[in-house]
Amino acid sequence: MADSRRWVMLGIGTAAQTAGTLYLYGLPFLLPALRRATGLPLWELGLLVACPSLGMVLALIGWGVVADRRGERLVIGLGLTVGAAFLAGAALAAGPALFGLLALAGAAGSAVYAASGRVVTGWFAPGERGLAMGIRQTSQPLGVAAASAVLPVLADSGGPRLALLVAAAVSALTGIVAALLLVDAPRPGTGSPDSPTSPATPGVPDAGTGAARARSPYRSPTLWRVHGASALLVVAQFAVGAYALDYLVTERGWPVRTAGPLIAGAQLVAAAARVLAGHWSDRSAQRLRPLRVVAAGTAAALGALALAEALHAPPAAPLLLVALVATVSWHGVAYAAVADVAPASWAGRATSTQTVVQNVAATATPPLFGLAVAGLGFGPGFAVAALFPLAAVAVLHGLTVGAHLSTRPPDADALAGPEAAGAREP
Repeated sequence: MADSRRWVMLGIGTAAQTAGTLYLYGLPFLLPALRRATGLPLWELGLLVACPSLGMVLALIGWGVVADRRGERLVIGLGLTVGAAFLAGAALAAGPALFGLLALAGAAGSAVYAASGRVVTGWFAPGERGLAMGIRQTSQPLGVAAASAVLPVLADSGGPRLALLVAAAVSALTGIVAALLLVDAPRPGTGSPDSPTSPATPGVPDAGTGAARARSPYRSPTLWRVHGASALLVVAQFAVGAYALDYLVTERGWPVRTAGPLIAGAQLVAAAARVLAGHWSDRSAQRLRPLRVVAAGTAAALGALALAEALHAPPAAPLLLVALVATVSWHGVAYAAVADVAPASWAGRATSTQTVVQNVAATATPPLFGLAVAGLGFGPGFAVAALFPLAAVAVLHGLTVGAHLSTRPPDADALAGPEAAGAREP
């Protein structure tokens, strides 16, 4: 019988990731306040808000290795509390120190992204992972929703410093709670939910008894193609998400206190969309079919937004909210596909690599999109962004990952024995 604690552990992991998201992806909502406080041009502000993503890129793989070897509780608790300390330092800094401290905060806080993925792969069977990953991935829109509703208001009343200090306090508190309450998924070879079959088949060891004997899943192109498509989708996500508030305030003349809550509402809808997409992928014969459909829909939404903006049509603002939902609804499906392909002893590294690849795109997009908007305007910028999800559809074309049949490397089946192979037959 599956361990009922898995839902509690998923809840703790999701809450921890939501707290990290508040500042890892919430800084774009401070752009209007940062403009006033620093006087920096838009492209430099884009670089500033991308600093946490840069830190994530540099640190995530290392956190994944630690999570695979030492467990989720240590990594999440340490990462969030240390990240909070750097963020508090950034609240009091200026000039180059501000950029550096935000990057360090991102590097530390990225631990939660490496470890919360292991919570899902360790506690949930392949046929449940789409739903579980969809729930875990609600952390991003929920965190962004909280950031869009709260951070601009705090910045209006007390400046960016107050907003950063509040985000630091939330991160520290959540890290402490996770360190006290989270239970690590048992390691491979213990007859636990971390075995390469599923929690429903206890007693089957992993490919050997550790990472050393499980062949790298990166010898096959499958994971690389999922990572690449995800990076392309992230470009579209950050082209819209990083500048949504600035677009509504500066281009459409909306007050911050109106635009922020509306963006927060769109993010709540996006959180539900992630859960539904993940559940859809669990029920689909092919895990990636829903991902291709979502990518195509994202391209259509961005194309419609670009056209409306070029024509200065009133539907541009509502279409922006639609694009906000479309561009973030795919994450749970992509992470579930990664979990299906990677051996259990590679779970932390594989999900960390997925996040690293995404954050390379996330780091580059805000400053480059800012330059494009400065030179061409928002309409052509959104049109260019629409090309990236179309490219993701092409990258995923013909790729097969089963939602119910694990596609881990063959040596995992061979080492685990015929009982394990039979357990994964549909």
